[in-house]
Amino acid sequence: MSNSGIKMIVAVIRPDKLGDVKQSLAEAGAPSLTVTNVSGRGSQPAKKGQWRGEEYVVDLHQKVKIECVVADIPSEDVVEAIKEGAHTGEKGDGKIFVLPVESATQIRTGKEGAEAV
Repeated sequence: MSNSGIKMIVAVIRPDKLGDVKQSLAEAGAPSLTVTNVSGRGSQPAKKGQWRGEEYVVDLHQKVKIECVVADIPSEDVVEAIKEGAHTGEKGDGKIFVLPVESATQIRTGKEGAEAV
């Protein structure tokens, strides 16, 4: 079962921008999402700190990963909504990835494909 029209949009953003992104997604007609707290590193610089006199480096930053699966909304609209909500203009704003979804099944109803999304 191939459903090339179904896409998963995965975004890694700043935790403090989650509310803005949720609002942007709702306004774009894509209110369904999964949110996971994650840590990672990209181009955002490492931070140095001290604890009990010892210096340490924090190079993994706390982020939020958002996953949205869409079939009836263009993925470009979802990407634009996330960009609008997550943008600060500073390093560490995050990344957005769009992936094809091979299949989808709704557990409760047994619906498959775009109907399951």
